[in-house]
Amino acid sequence: MKEKFKTIMSKIGLYMKTNKLFFVFVLTSVGNATLLRFLTVQNYFEIKPLLADIGAVLLIGAFGYFFKPKNQFKYYFTWSIIFTFLCIVNSMYYTNYMSYASVSLLATSLQVVDVGDAIVKQVMELKDFSYIWQIVAMIFVHLYLKKKNYYDYVKDIEVGKVRALNTIVASLIFFGFFVSTLTGLDISRFGKQWNRTYLVMKFGLYTYQANDIFVSFKTKISPLFGYDEAAKEFREYYEERNKETPEPNEYTDILKGRNVLVIHAESIQNFMLGTTVNGVEVTPNLNRLASEGLYFSNFYAQESVGTSSDSEFTFLTSLMPATSGTVAVSYWDRDYSTSLKYLKDMGYYNFSMHANNGTFWNRNLIHPKYGYDRFFYYTNDYYIKKSDILGLGLNDKSFFKQSVPKIKEISENNQNFYGTLIMLTNHTPFDAASEIDFDVDYKYEKVDEETGEVTTVSAPFLEDTTLGNYFKTVHYADEAIGEFIDELDEAGLLENTAIVIYGDHDAKIKKAEYLHYYNYDPYTDSILDEDDPNYKTMDYYDYELNRKVPFIIWTKDQKVQGEITKVMGMYDASPTLGNMLGFYNEYALGHDIFSIDDNIVVFPDGSWVSDIMYYSSSKGEGKLLDPEATINAEYIENNNAYAEKMIDISNDIIVYNLIKRTKEDEAIVNDENTEEYTE
Repeated sequence: MKEKFKTIMSKIGLYMKTNKLFFVFVLTSVGNATLLRFLTVQNYFEIKPLLADIGAVLLIGAFGYFFKPKNQFKYYFTWSIIFTFLCIVNSMYYTNYMSYASVSLLATSLQVVDVGDAIVKQVMELKDFSYIWQIVAMIFVHLYLKKKNYYDYVKDIEVGKVRALNTIVASLIFFGFFVSTLTGLDISRFGKQWNRTYLVMKFGLYTYQANDIFVSFKTKISPLFGYDEAAKEFREYYEERNKETPEPNEYTDILKGRNVLVIHAESIQNFMLGTTVNGVEVTPNLNRLASEGLYFSNFYAQESVGTSSDSEFTFLTSLMPATSGTVAVSYWDRDYSTSLKYLKDMGYYNFSMHANNGTFWNRNLIHPKYGYDRFFYYTNDYYIKKSDILGLGLNDKSFFKQSVPKIKEISENNQNFYGTLIMLTNHTPFDAASEIDFDVDYKYEKVDEETGEVTTVSAPFLEDTTLGNYFKTVHYADEAIGEFIDELDEAGLLENTAIVIYGDHDAKIKKAEYLHYYNYDPYTDSILDEDDPNYKTMDYYDYELNRKVPFIIWTKDQKVQGEITKVMGMYDASPTLGNMLGFYNEYALGHDIFSIDDNIVVFPDGSWVSDIMYYSSSKGEGKLLDPEATINAEYIENNNAYAEKMIDISNDIIVYNLIKRTKEDEAIVNDENTEEYTE
């Protein structure tokens, strides 16, 4: 027995001694994936992703044994570079989007070329470089082993195929343990891939990334498969939903026959309204429009990786963004049921305007599909002087000023019009701030104890911070909107026009910036200690709830007024405006906010918010927003099921082009019925 034990230990010792490079590869790869979770989702003690990461790395590492020892370093080093790159990209992506990157984003990566500075200035952090240690470790170990003649020593011992097979078996054992820990919910979400944060938390980085590649390519061929089942669920859902159309309410047709100008307000968050610095309002014009018009103060964007383009899509179609890739790039050629198409049937001329390239977010192709008759854009319709460049391009004030004559001409040649104007200056990384005159230092009066002289002192506060720069560019955007309203009035374009303003998404400002803002002590030029009774915290839910954006409907004659506090999402905008303008979108997922009692806003990752609760899909828990409300497990289960249904139905519509294909199928059936009747 003793001899047998010695033999076993000897074999284990020899195995460890002759597999040093392999073990370093496994340890550094698993270590980096674990570090990524630590620095992002911070699930420190989760065993599931660790088992999955070990299984995946062992499986990939096993194939290194098919190379001769002297060439194994090239194989493992190549994979180390790939794994390090994955960690860096996902770390940066999580900083900006609170989610993980997807292969499907490669198609949209060109859309960020014009905002590349934002990656360096706002997204990249020192922690993103911490993953490079894997590459350094691999090089160091390789040079050390080479110096010790390790590769010559192991070439006479190693039996590649045997070790590869044994390692694959070890990998499968780890995967077996991992699979045994999965729940039905885990498996369901793994297949759908829309909650990427949850998947990395449960499945580890490498298993998630492998599945993401599969799902991303699957979406390219999936329209060929599964159509019948998707179409069946689609028909059943809308047949049930449209059994009864909403009853008329006090806002029904209230804006019917009016022109509509929609201002797509880049990155403006709702908390900006009412905010002051040194007693000066950041958004005086939006504050006025909100007080004079209809102001939805609990309104959420529902964008995914497509950011602005997702919000455009959801605002017009009342659908959710695509779960893989973006509609604007991957699914622009589909037919969607949009507000524009209903208005066109009512005699409206539809147009869009943007002071950026027409190809940005594929707008030159997708805007006609939405139902716009004309797209005005930079290089084609706007003149840009060097002095007019601010931030990423033509400043908003010049953009609006040049747009007014175009709108005037459209109004003279058409009975009614609907126009969308997409702003730009307030785009991240808020570079325009350096040229905007708005003081974000804190001013206070200081009394000299000896002379009694009173002087005004300026404390740094927000100067040279991302949030401070954001305050400045928002203030500029607000000024531009105010000037635009005045210019429209001077041109006589407000008499029969409704102005609609919505923030397309939040500014992606980091939590640390808000903590500095809320807890800055100007008298000591420092941040309050967390133990200070005046210290204001900002947890996960505070941050998510702060991502609300403004939604305002305003008319010069103040036809509609009041603040609506009911929770509302971007997909509720089209049904709500439809009720006011006189059209009904039978394929909407959202609701006319005045025709529903308990609304739920679903986010692309499966999280949701109601008037009484915000639920995080990745955390699997929520926070009550109404302290007097009581809920049970059934309430959460029902809303989770509802959220999943919304995401699935919407994605099926996008991927399978269901609206067009269903109409075509119905037309065929109607033709056949007509022929039978004629016979």
